[in-house]
Amino acid sequence: MHSYAKQFAQFITVTCLDWKPLLKDDNHKKVIIDSLRFLTREGRATIYAFVLMSNHFHLIWQIMGNHKREDVQRDFLKFTGQQILKLLRNAKSDQLDELLVQTRDRKYQVWERDSLGIELRSSAITRQKLDYIHNNPVKAGLCQYPEDYKYSSARFYLLNELNWEFLKHCDGD
Repeated sequence: MHSYAKQFAQFITVTCLDWKPLLKDDNHKKVIIDSLRFLTREGRATIYAFVLMSNHFHLIWQIMGNHKREDVQRDFLKFTGQQILKLLRNAKSDQLDELLVQTRDRKYQVWERDSLGIELRSSAITRQKLDYIHNNPVKAGLCQYPEDYKYSSARFYLLNELNWEFLKHCDGD
């Protein structure tokens, strides 16, 4: 993993193992949402934008204080992965077998390794990533307009709706 300067927000993409649709279940999406709430409440990260798709998600976040991005991201992905595995076990889901990897350090894996991360060093790049995030469900055919998709920050930006209390407006600077 690369080390990024803390002063810049970052766009990240996290993909489910082998692009499996693990986030199709709203309970699995709730794990991500609750974890984003936790990160903001604990002062570890500021969340500017997000979209949760069935097999991946995008975030614009900024790591806060003395926290290291690598540590926050590792802990976030580890916790959310464990919680999704727990839900799959409790539901006796066949998807659990698809996540069996039996590697040296883990039996199951939820997320692909080495999530894509891009520093947002200008307002133009930030705007481009915001548009990309919010248009993702439209391009996937899930809705006609970005603000129609529930699991996204689009309504926050386009309609000034405070539907996700953990979000902070990204000025692009």
